[in-house]
Amino acid sequence: MTVTVPETVPETPDPLDLAEYTPMSSVALTDAERWPGLSPVGAARRAAAENHPSAPGWRHRVGHRLTPAEQEAARTQVPLAGWLEEHLAVARSLPAYRRHRGPLDRLEDFPLISRQDLVEDIGGFVPLDADYGRMLHGTSSGSTGAALVMPDDPDELARGFHWLRGVVADLSGEWEPDPARFAVVQVVWQRQAFTYVSVAPGFGESLVARVNLHPDEWAVDDQRAFLRDADPQVVSGHPTSLERLLDLRGVVRPIAIISSAMALSATLRTELGQTFGCPVIDVYGLHETRPVAVSTDGGPFVVADRRVHVEILGSHGSPVPEGEIGEIVVTAGENVFLPLVRYRTGDTGRLVRVDGRPAIDALEGRDATVFITPVGDRVPCVDLTQHLQDAGAHGWSVEQAVDGSVVATIAGGDADIVAERLGAMLARTITVRRVGTLADLGEGKPRRYRSAALTPPG
Repeated sequence: MTVTVPETVPETPDPLDLAEYTPMSSVALTDAERWPGLSPVGAARRAAAENHPSAPGWRHRVGHRLTPAEQEAARTQVPLAGWLEEHLAVARSLPAYRRHRGPLDRLEDFPLISRQDLVEDIGGFVPLDADYGRMLHGTSSGSTGAALVMPDDPDELARGFHWLRGVVADLSGEWEPDPARFAVVQVVWQRQAFTYVSVAPGFGESLVARVNLHPDEWAVDDQRAFLRDADPQVVSGHPTSLERLLDLRGVVRPIAIISSAMALSATLRTELGQTFGCPVIDVYGLHETRPVAVSTDGGPFVVADRRVHVEILGSHGSPVPEGEIGEIVVTAGENVFLPLVRYRTGDTGRLVRVDGRPAIDALEGRDATVFITPVGDRVPCVDLTQHLQDAGAHGWSVEQAVDGSVVATIAGGDADIVAERLGAMLARTITVRRVGTLADLGEGKPRRYRSAALTPPG
């Protein structure tokens, strides 16, 4: 008798799959190199999480790479006295400034740099005497321009965790390791994303994880089962993924929620705080600069008590008076592998004081967009923000065409109120489109405002 074995039909490859997200495709280190000194108990805890029956498909494996002594040292922030002078001394020796004409004596002598400078020559901004054996790298796609491979410092990443720990503890009373709970779960909402489970440095071998809440990547029932068992003390993410957290009420019980990467609307901040009964912390920063400032109450972003210096500059690169809106320019000295001086963020805001400390108010991503009324009046986008939030929108995109017409796309909120309020401000009929979630506004970090309108001749 002949048995015919049916041919296996190969699974049709997804044309949108990216090679870098192939599970474990770039794993290079051993577990001992990732987590030096990890105890058998800690290793078993991590393995159990990685093999949880409802775990997502882990795509990568990461570690802090710090010895127990280095982890302990990272619990203390580096001294701030005289840091800027030391930082500028290091920057003067960078290859990127060898062709610079003129002195580099003061901060103001340094030229402004942008992401494009890093794209063209990232190596020129890395100190020649850097210990490359300790360097990590991370990718940053950015909201504009080319992707960039960024040199990262494991010590700074660990200090950054403990800095955030201090911010959370100040608001919630404490944040101490609990072996039964993950320390942090970072949630993302992307078609494809790096996901992993690791160990927090110097925090009682507590676990951290990065998970993708997109249902095409991880079944919703599995999400709930895994996160209920993980029971994270802190949940972090950007507003697109944190909005999805509202569906997990009763599953997670964080002591704090941390938002970053995108603008967090007042509406979503309030809903998250009320749903989970915990502080919602909004962190402003870039991969290039690390955390820059933090808002714990929905008000101005107070500049972090770290090696970071903020300038607000006008269109010609000169400082604007305190309280006026300009571009945010950051000098960042926490990452020894990328000592940036006067880095243009492309974001805008104004410098104010909160309890005597510098803070950024009216923070908007990218351009300080201005909208034009039919008679030529200019309306800054920050004025629109206030009314969009008051109308209950979680997020939005407002675009004005060359002919002056305006289309507003809102995630959540009352479309009629938005049309009425924006129409009154801009003296135009506003077309309002309502989508279900922030993710429906587009992938990545969508620009909230655009205007191609020209001021009519007077």
